[in-house]
Amino acid sequence: MLKAVIFDMDGVLVDSEPQHARAAVLALKSLGYQVTIDYCYGFIGSTTIHMLETMIKDYNISLSAAELYDVYKETLNHLIKTEGYEPIPYTKDLILDLYHNGIKLAIASSSTIKEITAVAEAFGITEYFTKLVSGTTVSHPKPAPDIFLKAADELGVNPDECIIIEDSYNGVCAANSAGIPVIGFVNEHSGKQDLSSAAYLIEGFDEINKKFIETVYLHAFNLPATIVITDRLVIKELTLDDIPAVYQIYQNEDIKRYIPDISDNLEEEIEKHKAYIKNVYHFYGYGFWGIFDKNSGELIGKCGFNDSVIDGNEVIELGYMLDYNKWGYGFATESLQAVLKYAFYSLNIETIVSVINPFNNRSIKTAEQIGMIREKQIIKDGTEYLLYMINSKDYKQTHPK
Repeated sequence: MLKAVIFDMDGVLVDSEPQHARAAVLALKSLGYQVTIDYCYGFIGSTTIHMLETMIKDYNISLSAAELYDVYKETLNHLIKTEGYEPIPYTKDLILDLYHNGIKLAIASSSTIKEITAVAEAFGITEYFTKLVSGTTVSHPKPAPDIFLKAADELGVNPDECIIIEDSYNGVCAANSAGIPVIGFVNEHSGKQDLSSAAYLIEGFDEINKKFIETVYLHAFNLPATIVITDRLVIKELTLDDIPAVYQIYQNEDIKRYIPDISDNLEEEIEKHKAYIKNVYHFYGYGFWGIFDKNSGELIGKCGFNDSVIDGNEVIELGYMLDYNKWGYGFATESLQAVLKYAFYSLNIETIVSVINPFNNRSIKTAEQIGMIREKQIIKDGTEYLLYMINSKDYKQTHPK
């Protein structure tokens, strides 16, 4: 269960990496040494002292680390005084969402406590963080896991109850070494960082919220994410253990008549779903999910979306399958109304279609009940179907959030 989110600071909360790199370049230039900005970017995620000690060795600088730090710090303070701090857009919105949903928060940064505190106070976020942890207080800086293990310990949670947000290669390596899932933030100002071993990559925070963070966390541990909960149903990702129940539902002849794409071989379906979890759930963020009875936990069907091509156009198609014994109770309508709302408001999908056999009167009635409009007849895979459609604009006019 996700209990805590640990933020790196530089490059994640504050866009400070270019400032820090320029400070290093200018500090060494004032001493008569020429270093490149790319060289300095190589230390992103590590502590300042580690960077300066490495520079002293690489350039045979005749100063101690403490003396070089004073020159660097003076240069950096001048840049901060003249330029100020630049917040990463929408991170405060995420912090507030997590905090108000009961998630513990920490900043774990290679910067000093004084620097971390200054940024947190400047952005007005100090009160939302349980702990501020500096890399200067641990034996080994990133890419060692020490700082993240210390942050988890001080938050009072286990490492497998956390997720980390990082922008650097060193930070991602540290998170992985700590056994904590990590979201990699691709910050163009953080230099060329290899974040490929992160659980998920993002390019901004404008659409990132607690639900998104929790889904990445669950996927990192191969656990199913809950999509939406209605009055009577829980709609969530299917696991391998659910496939036999799906297979059993499919055995009904009335269902087989309209859903021809399920194999008659259970083992084959299980193998297909292994790939589906990784390539669809984890990659697209949508797919076909299980419909579960809220009270009993029984799997009674599945619904959701898949990518399709109709008349040469790429579309997102809505579909469902419901246990024959559950027909006539409104479960199909209830589940489809819920996933439509999720698609338009959470996934920001523009248009959704449904392809229905013209003899499937129940599905035609359900499509019309959820607001879909019949567009035309089409031929798909050599068979005639009816094409139903609904777009986000029309849906939101009749279904405000």
